Amino acid sequence: MDKKVIYSAVQPSGNLTIGNYLGAIRNWVKLQNEYDCFYAIANMHAITVKQEPAELRRRTLELAALYIACGIDPEKSALYVQSHVPQHAELCWVLNSVAYVGEMSRMTQFKDKSQKHAENINMGLMDYPVLMAADILLYQAQCVPVGADQKQHVEIARDLAIRFNNRYGETFTVPEPLILKGGAKICSLQEPTKKMSKSDENPNASIFLTDDRDTVIRKFKRAVTDSGSEIVASDEKPGVTNLLNIYCAFKNCTLQEAEREFEGKGYGEFKLAVGETVADALSPIQEEQAKLLADKNYLGEILKSGADRAYRAARRTLSKVYRKIGFYQGE
Repeated sequence: MDKKVIYSAVQPSGNLTIGNYLGAIRNWVKLQNEYDCFYAIANMHAITVKQEPAELRRRTLELAALYIACGIDPEKSALYVQSHVPQHAELCWVLNSVAYVGEMSRMTQFKDKSQKHAENINMGLMDYPVLMAADILLYQAQCVPVGADQKQHVEIARDLAIRFNNRYGETFTVPEPLILKGGAKICSLQEPTKKMSKSDENPNASIFLTDDRDTVIRKFKRAVTDSGSEIVASDEKPGVTNLLNIYCAFKNCTLQEAEREFEGKGYGEFKLAVGETVADALSPIQEEQAKLLADKNYLGEILKSGADRAYRAARRTLSKVYRKIGFYQGE
């Protein structure tokens, strides 16, 4: 029986946080044993906001090395750079003909990014969800692993697939969001009611996967806690709850077990323990990433192999699409 197909991608813009790791990449590692996975480095999406070209190239390789260091196996999963598979852009253009301006302008991400980048409200920002739909539909993905806050983009992919299928006949698999269970939302260390973000202006708010041990521990020592001294998870203690969630995620223990472990201990000792636990977990990932980045030829071969595999699957879908819409493709 064929495995179901999963598609997911991360932009090579900004450093990834432990929230990205726990919420996405660590789950991808588990999924590759059960699904046929296509994991992309979404450099085409990244240029909807201004990028420094040399930095974008560097971060693309760094992200590829990070994927592998975190456990993505290139033998099991197609790991590739989005722009290496031209069908992404080609299918995006076709889907533009069934996407409506009104639905694109209502997308939450378009509104948010338009406010943050008011000097650069480009068509790419608005068209971002159509390209994302093309990413997913190109591989006939049945499942798209997303956080609950990203379901809107999968809904657009579903809408465009259904609209195209109704107009031209059955062509695309209609994807389902795969909401990954068991992962608590990882929040900012400085504003624990807000999600941890790689674009946060406060450098102490986020733990990046590239942060060295001293930086990780220092940031946790500065993390916001709450009034009182009890180390328990509750709505009234968002700071402590966030730190407990992070600790449990890296220790693979329950909140109840963590609360018992820190019963009677002070915030200082608690925050140091969380920092050391996270630093211990990140250290082998960072070492493996550095080793991979030292061999650019090997990384390049992996990305080429992944792009070749993705290209074959993408070409099949695009040929079918072109036939359905009436594009002449020769004999």
